[in-house]
Amino acid sequence: MNNITANIIGATGLVGTKLIQLLLEDERFEKVNIFTRRPTIFSHQKLVEHIVDFNDIYSWSDEIQGDILFSTLGTTLKNAGSKEKQFLVDYTYQFQVAEAAVKNGISNYVLVSSIGANSKSNVFYTKMKGQLDDAVQKLGFKQISILRPSMLDGNRKENRTGEKIALKISRWLTKYVFKKYRPIMDITVAQAMINSIFNQSNKNKYRIYESEEVFKLSE
Repeated sequence: MNNITANIIGATGLVGTKLIQLLLEDERFEKVNIFTRRPTIFSHQKLVEHIVDFNDIYSWSDEIQGDILFSTLGTTLKNAGSKEKQFLVDYTYQFQVAEAAVKNGISNYVLVSSIGANSKSNVFYTKMKGQLDDAVQKLGFKQISILRPSMLDGNRKENRTGEKIALKISRWLTKYVFKKYRPIMDITVAQAMINSIFNQSNKNKYRIYESEEVFKLSE
């Protein structure tokens, strides 16, 4: 599988930024389309940057063309301002783009979900993630890979004091217990996303990789 055209939403986020770097360095990928609300720092002959309005997805959905859609879009409740607005970003936008990709003939879909995602959960965040996991399964992709990493680690642009404290605690605690909840680096998740496409052991249309599997998949 070579000369691949990839599409990314969530390109300015922690995982999305690393994913772009890896795809631009990977000779198997011929073209990388990114759809973002603001310009990125990247400039490359393989890269095509689309500045878009996610509130009007269907005005630019025809630009989603190629072989793969990587979906890493997401926000926090604090940044969103309400559960309704977070749901709009984390569920609605991602589902609408996935739906458009299928319509345009894209066959492969790779989604970053979250550890504990479960549509029957009583926790808003994990329920929302589980609902998206379930919904995209019903779309007509030939192959769907869903990664459920634990807390993401990396160099964020914005200052998230609470998250930094939580990461420090989590790094220490998961050395000894609750190892499946150990933080995972952004580049590890990004590499696992790419590797999921070429994973020869993945014979099923729909595959979920739990957090520990994400570590292994990145190798």
